[in-house]
Amino acid sequence: MPRVIVVGAGVGGLVSALLLATRGFSVTVLERAERSGGKLRVLDVAGRAIDSGPTVFTMRGVLDAIFEEAGTRLDDHLKLRRADILARHAWPDGSVLDLYADIDATADAVSRFAGPAEARGYRAFCARTAEVFQTLDEPFMRNPAPSPVGLALGAGIGGLGALTRIRPFSSLWDVVSSYFKDPRLRQMFGRYATYCGSSPFAAPGPLMLIAHVEQAGVWSVEGGMVRVADALERLAIARGVTFRYGADVDDLLMQDGRACGARLVTSEEIHSDAVVFNGDPAALFAGLVGARSRHAVSPWAHAERSLSAMTWSIVGTASGFPLSHHTVFFSGDYPREFGDLLQGRLPADPTIYVCAQDRAAGATVSGPERLFLLVNAPANADRTPLNAMEIATCEKAMIDRLAQSGLAISGPQEARLMTTPADFARLFPGTGGALYGRASHGWAASFRRPGARSSIRGLYLAGGGVHPGPGLPMAALSGSHAAIAVAKDLSDSIASFHATATPGGMSTRSARTAATR
Repeated sequence: MPRVIVVGAGVGGLVSALLLATRGFSVTVLERAERSGGKLRVLDVAGRAIDSGPTVFTMRGVLDAIFEEAGTRLDDHLKLRRADILARHAWPDGSVLDLYADIDATADAVSRFAGPAEARGYRAFCARTAEVFQTLDEPFMRNPAPSPVGLALGAGIGGLGALTRIRPFSSLWDVVSSYFKDPRLRQMFGRYATYCGSSPFAAPGPLMLIAHVEQAGVWSVEGGMVRVADALERLAIARGVTFRYGADVDDLLMQDGRACGARLVTSEEIHSDAVVFNGDPAALFAGLVGARSRHAVSPWAHAERSLSAMTWSIVGTASGFPLSHHTVFFSGDYPREFGDLLQGRLPADPTIYVCAQDRAAGATVSGPERLFLLVNAPANADRTPLNAMEIATCEKAMIDRLAQSGLAISGPQEARLMTTPADFARLFPGTGGALYGRASHGWAASFRRPGARSSIRGLYLAGGGVHPGPGLPMAALSGSHAAIAVAKDLSDSIASFHATATPGGMSTRSARTAATR
């Protein structure tokens, strides 16, 4: 069987490994951490596991298709609950608005919140975001190598109108402002740019499709988001994938200009017919995976990095404000907030996202609960890292902003873990702390993301830093794109190519780590 090495066990790498093994390849996953998941982090705080990475599960159809291709059903591996309230939103003036899974319920709420005209704008916005999603789903997100010309040619004469209506040359803020006059609603729907670590004032209009993605369904995962990685890993092992944890790749092996394996920091060499790199592309052009792989992708400037974050994982008692599972506390000045970030500063008046993880599916809690808080931050940890005073000032601004809405979080200091951009830079080398790859600023940004095939033969890419972009479903799609590319390019050396399910994979995770899961 052709041998494939997957470097990195994030969602993109896990999907690539699973689908390649399902097709009959011999797959080994090398992960320097002690467990799978990548940015699907889970932290132990006061003896309780807190999801401290992505917290929103959407586009479940992507994973449904991946599990089906692997010969099983997603529902046999994960328990998902669909949310009735997508998110709760609060502003400094004391106003609060819930965004519901039901469009009519949200329209009624918007009407009470800002008037009938804004409710009509909301319905028009929903109709347009649905059209944008339909326009871009197959020809862009599910296309391994889209281009502006290819998108236009694929649309044909009949589809050119739809392409025009996605407003690629307008900023998301301008698009949202054409539907809503209320500045609070502009904030609420402009915030979708931050889902890919970008500013709503610079991100392109087509990102409005995220509103439709959430409207189509937001789920909570029983046991936490990390269970998605666990399920993919277990299924991959059942299909024959070998996982090696604590395996830090120092260099990619090359022969005749082709990637042919990996060398670990221990000097062990592992040979293969192809390599899938499931790390941030910035690590490649920074030379962190060997000098010979620097030209695998085109580099981008520090100024083009996506946002980083300051996060707090807390076990504490929340009082004074009725948190939903997902709650956003907006700043009083959105332009200033993103102006600070683009100037490389922590925002003086930040927007705060709070995930109350014990309140999924409308559950109520009493006493200490698991909370994950996030404030956007610049990704400059490798150039101008934040000092202690800047971090303390940001934390105070976060606490003060929550207090404006009446929210207080009490509990011992040892039940709080903070993660800074410098911490993220150590977790994800080459990024400076950027969490979403290259920022989606300008109409062409999405087309400048690297695709599944790098410029080095035999080296393929997967993960949130490559096409189609960040987020769990997008990373999963990138893993699928990489698997398809590997299978196609190696098909000449395969006598017969068909799906198989080979049992007997293994995980060399340490017993200590396995015992904590």
